[in-house]
Parts: sequence; C-alpha cells; structure tokens
Amino acid sequence: MYQKKHRKITPHLLGIAGLMLAHSAALYAQSSSTLVGKDTVARTFKLGEVSVYGNQRTASSNVITAERAAAFGKNDVAEALNLLPGVNLAQIGPRNEALVSVRGFDLRSVPVLIDGIPVYVPYDGYVDLARFTTFDLAELQLAKGYTSSHYGPNSMGGAINLVTLRPVKKLELNGATGWLSGGFRSNINVGSNLGKYYMQAGISKLKRNFFPLSNDFVPTIYEDGGVRDNAYSDDEKISFKLGFTPDEKSEYAIGYSYQHGQKGNPLYTGNDPQNALLTRPRYWQWPKWDKQSVYFLSNTAFRESQYLKSRLYYDQFNNILNSYDDGSFSSMTRPYAFSSLYNDYTFGGIVEYGQAIGQRDRVSISAQYKQDVHRENNVGEPQRSMADGTFTLALENKFDLTEKLWLLTGLSYNKRQSIRAEDYDSDTGLIRDFPSNSNQAFNIQGALQYLLSQDEQLSLSIARKTRFATTKDRYSYRMGTALPNPDLLAEYAVNYDFSYKKQFFADKLHVFASLFYSDINNTILMVPNVAYQEDTDIFLSQLQNIGKTRNMWLEVGADYRPINPLTIGGNYTHVDRKNITDPTVFLTDVPKHKWIGYASYELPQQIALQLHAEYNSGRYSTPYGTETAPYTVLHGSVNVHVWRSFSLQGGVNNILDRNYMLVEGYPEAGRNYFANLIYRL
Repeated sequence: MYQKKHRKITPHLLGIAGLMLAHSAALYAQSSSTLVGKDTVARTFKLGEVSVYGNQRTASSNVITAERAAAFGKNDVAEALNLLPGVNLAQIGPRNEALVSVRGFDLRSVPVLIDGIPVYVPYDGYVDLARFTTFDLAELQLAKGYTSSHYGPNSMGGAINLVTLRPVKKLELNGATGWLSGGFRSNINVGSNLGKYYMQAGISKLKRNFFPLSNDFVPTIYEDGGVRDNAYSDDEKISFKLGFTPDEKSEYAIGYSYQHGQKGNPLYTGNDPQNALLTRPRYWQWPKWDKQSVYFLSNTAFRESQYLKSRLYYDQFNNILNSYDDGSFSSMTRPYAFSSLYNDYTFGGIVEYGQAIGQRDRVSISAQYKQDVHRENNVGEPQRSMADGTFTLALENKFDLTEKLWLLTGLSYNKRQSIRAEDYDSDTGLIRDFPSNSNQAFNIQGALQYLLSQDEQLSLSIARKTRFATTKDRYSYRMGTALPNPDLLAEYAVNYDFSYKKQFFADKLHVFASLFYSDINNTILMVPNVAYQEDTDIFLSQLQNIGKTRNMWLEVGADYRPINPLTIGGNYTHVDRKNITDPTVFLTDVPKHKWIGYASYELPQQIALQLHAEYNSGRYSTPYGTETAPYTVLHGSVNVHVWRSFSLQGGVNNILDRNYMLVEGYPEAGRNYFANLIYRL
C-alpha cells in the first residue's frame, strides 16, 4: 500500500517536456548510434575525478559508464555498481536502504562522492544509493586496492566517485521516458559547449508505487503477496553546472543540485523468532528525503608542470521519518509512534597542488577540511545538535623507475574533533553535553605498477587505511538498548592487493584478476551486557574497539568479442570474511560467492539484445546466524533503433520469477518489466 504525496515536479509536465525535447533532438539528429554512446570518455566531467597524479586508473580500479548501466536496465547507483567485481548489493531491510559493500567493506569505509565531493549522511556515514539515479552521470568510478589519499578520510576499503556529464558539442540532448512495473521514469539532460564556456543541466523523476512479488512468495500476516505493500518510492532531481575553460589545461565550474525523495518501508515477512520485528512490526514511512548541494570546482595550470585544484561545497540534508500505529499509516498514538526530523548540513573544501619534478617524478599534496552537523528531534521535543570537524593532509608521489615500472606512494594525516554533541533526557526534558572527544589517524600506502606491454598491466600494493567512528557509533542509545561511547577510536586496516589485466587478440579479449587481503584492527563491535538498566529491566550493550577481523580472496573476469556484433563476459568474486575476535558473532550482508555473466548482440543503428544472469550464495542477515538462501536471477532486454535519435528499449528483470532476499524477511521483486523511449542527440 502507498500514499499519494504532493509532487513538486509533476509526471505529466516532465513527460510532455521530454517529448518536446525529444522532438527537437530528432530535428538536429546526427548519424551517431542511439543505442550505445561512443563518446563517454570525452563527455566525462574530468574536473570531478579524483586520481593519483598522472595515473588515474590502476589494474584494480573499475568503471561503469552510464550507457552500460542503462543497457543493463539499472536505474539507480546501487544496482549499477553491483555489476562490478568485488561489489555486493546489500539492503538495510528495516530502513529500506540500498547499499553496496566493496571487498567486504560497507559504505562507512567506502565513501561515496559526486564529482569528488563527499555526499554521505553526517549522522551514520551511510547513504541510500537507491535515492541516486544514473540518469545524469557519465561514469561510476570505483577505486580499490591503492586508493588515492586525496579521497580524504574513511576510505579504508576504497572509494566510489559518481562523475557527472560535461558537454563537448554546441548542443547535446539525451533522455528517456518510460514505464516500469508499478511506476515510471523520465529524465532529460541538456548541454552546450561554446568553446571557453559550457553548460550542463538535467531533470529527472523515478517513481514506483510498488513492486511485484514472485508467485512463489508465501503470504504472511503482514504481507498478502501480489504487490509489495508500503514499497513506494518517488525521487526527483534537478541539477546544473556552468563551466569556464580559459585554456586547454585550466577549468572552473560552479554547480547546484536538488533532490526530493519519499519512500515507504515494507514490513518484515520472515520467521526469525529472535527478530523483534516478527511480533512488533515497524510501520514506517519517509515523506521527506531531501538533499541539495552547491559547489565550486577549479583546476588552474601553472606552466607545463604545476597545477592547483580546489573543491568547495555546501551540502544540506533534510529527512522526516514517521512511525505509525498500524498499517493504515494514519495515526501516531502508541508508544512506538513518532515523527523524527533530521536537519543536517556539511560544508568543506579541498585544495590540491601538484608538480612534476624532472621527467620522472610527480608529487601532489592536498589539504581538506569537512564539518558535519547533525540536528535531530522528534516532534514535541527540543532539537539537539552534534557536529564534527575533520581535517586531512595528504601527499601522493608517482616516480617512474623505468618507462614501464612506476612506484606510487601515499601518506595522509587525519584528525576528527568533536565540536559539540548534545544529549536529550526524555525523562527530565533537559539537554546536556556529551564529553568532547577527538581522534587522529595516519595512513600510508605504496604500490608498484608494471606495464608489461601496452595491453598488459601488473600491480602490487599495500596500504594502511583508517575509518573514524561515526556520530551514531559514538552517541546513539540504539532505541534504549545501548550505552553511548564517545571515545571510540578509528578502525584501521592493512590492505594487500595483487592485480593483473591484459588484452588479447587485437583487443577482442579482456581479462583481469585480483587477489586481496585485508587485516582489520580496532574493529568496532557491539559488546552485550555491559550494564543493567533497572527501570526497563534489560541489559545494555555498547560499541567498543575490541574486534579483529579480516577480508580476503579474489576477483576474476573476462570480456570477449568473438565477432563484432557479439560480446560475452562475466566476473566472479569470492569474499571470505572472518571475525577473528569472536567467531560466534557472524559478519553480515556479504555473500561468499557472486557470479555475473552476460551476452550481448548489437548491430549499430539497428538492434541490441542482452541477457545477463547473477548468482549469489547465501549470506548472514544477523550476527547470531540467520541466513538467506542462495539465488540465481536472469534478466534480458532489447533495444531497437526506431528513427534518427529515437530508440525503444524493453526488458524483463527476474525472468524466472525467483523469490529471493538480500536480507532475511525482505523479499526482492519478482518478475518485472520495463519499456523506455530513448532519445539522444
């Protein structure tokens, strides 16, 4: 079930605008393919990339273009990233949030950035990737293994950078309008490059009233099957940026984006007797999930050998969570009912200077500061505020030992300082301060990269990386079940990576492989029974730095084009995670085995067919061992060029209608369909 909400951008206006712009695109159509764009690299906003000086992509880095994501029918960032090796799609079922893990690390250890600017929520360090569509992106870049120190703090397991579009022509127009099971999508991107000046803008809407459940789903007391109740979502976004390029190496841009979202939270349908949601379901809805950002990015070149980059930003996040009495979602009278408001903001800046020293040595140094402010209250309560300031000083060096052998080194110093942290006592109605706290951490890393030939690369890296405890880690009472711990220290990991990639047969076959091992110390784990609370008659737990864990194993994959129209490929990831401190406490949300395979057949300006399958082994949903079943899903799509800049795309996800779950008690969509009218200038 879902509730209709006020819409700031109406689907009718967006659809009409899309058709009008599509008609304009047809009038200016060129002979380029409408099925898959060939100029993705040129249209990538280079100013938004974060890279090791002179060496943007290593053997262990991965990229998904927006066109590839669209060809696979992936509308949001989480689903698109799941195509990559080393990445696993995950869900926080009780919050209806889509996440990913990278080699076993969750998003608190793998920051998400847009054009190099961090976008994670200040309070808990996560970000709901389902709220971010791929519609206005050029590339989704994932750094693993050796990760540039310029990404900033908390990149213990890597970093994800969503890079937006940059126009290269006087007029560029692309978009899509379509239907999907339970909803629709529509988006328009328009850009113009007039030499020294350029403009890029976009508007999009992705709405879903529900998703269909598999016919194999067995109804429960809280879910009768058919379509998933309270599974609606509605995401709207507008964005624009203006750029100035006085010469070939210097560039300046200002930008703004606004997202408005709302979503429901489907109820738990599992049978785990230890899960409190089995008898006390959550009737939750988010009528507001809004985010807006304003930023300035620059790159100034000095002579041939020096540059100065900067990123300045202000990011605002507003969120409302309503907890209702029951499934009617109409009243809030019971003790567990509430309306919670977040009013957060972040501001910060990054300055990076780089210089070439002679012919072989390139060095870059950066300084950045980020202040996160979290403000929250339930309706009827006073607002309390928490704020942290984080400073990072980083150094990167790339030294060419020979023409084919490079040594990369990186150093960084990170410090997190609490600015304020207020605690609300609901019994007295008073606000007091948590004790102030700070934490500092040092990161160091090195890598050897060997270019065996133009088509073959080998790399070996070792890195000591850290993650600071979030505001929620340090101060949350976990709904009355835990004690805060303001003095939590940073986790740290020593990551080892050995990666190889090669092209064979005149670029027809691409293969890659990575072995990785992460030794993680000071792991923040929940310790039970640290105190007894008399008034509620329960034992309280607490997060503490008592853990030692490790992640290890491998990624392999290949893409092969035996004949020009046909491409086949796939990748396999094996992640073995172990809680060394207490093996009886299971690490959650990451399957040991994941396999993706695909086949595509494309005749440019005619037709493109694609079929892809994914297998996941079972995974733990709870620390005490509740597991999901392994699953295999199959998806397919067809894209037909219709006329000039128009093409039609249709597809089926979960063709076999499997009933599967990423989190126990939260079934994913059964067989579902989509159809899009795509236009591209």
